[in-house]
This record gives sequence, structure tokens and C-alpha cells, in this order.
Amino acid sequence: MPRYYEDKPEGGACAGVKEDLGACLLQSACVLQEGKSPRQCLKEGHCRALQYSFFECKRSMLDTRSRFRGRKGY
Repeated sequence: MPRYYEDKPEGGACAGVKEDLGACLLQSACVLQEGKSPRQCLKEGHCRALQYSFFECKRSMLDTRSRFRGRKGY
């Protein structure tokens, strides 16, 4: 689930999605039970929706259409 912090300082354009992706990976069964690194679990396909959201947020920073539509992410 996404986390929203009102008193947290801004850490960049995609900081919220990045933090949620990291939390998802660290709480996944792949890391906790199998003892793999978060990078290995990400390559295996865990937390795929948040990974896609993070990719879209980063890509929207480079997209010239984002001037009109705004950045994606939270």
C-alpha cells in the first residue's frame, strides 16, 4: 500500500514510489524467507506493479509532454 507522509521532507520527484518499492522488496517472502538480496528479487519479478510505477515516474521526468500533464507518481 502507498504511504503518504505530510511532515516528511521532499526527497525528489519519485521519492514516494521509490520508498514504497524498497519497503515492498524488504517485506517480500523472497528476501525474508529465501535470504536473497532485494536486487535478485526484483529481477525475479517481485513487486512488479511498484517497479512499473517507479519506471513510469522516472520516464515522465524526461518526457516533454509532462509539462502539460504533470509528473506521474506520488
